[in-house]
Amino acid sequence: MLVEGPVEVVLEDGSTERSDRFTVALCTCRRSRRFPWCDTSHRRRVRGTADEHGDSPGAGSG
Repeated sequence: MLVEGPVEVVLEDGSTERSDRFTVALCTCRRSRRFPWCDTSHRRRVRGTADEHGDSPGAGSG
């Protein structure tokens, strides 16, 4: 998720992380090694035989 900066994020443990960048990428998948900042770890996800909803790949519309 892209957010206009600067931004301060309050984490679950009450600590805060701050970024002074003009645009900040926040992690929403929780796979980032730099959480709460996105490091594109979601792109390296191993794909299984079914997606998160239990559907087969390619199934659905059509």
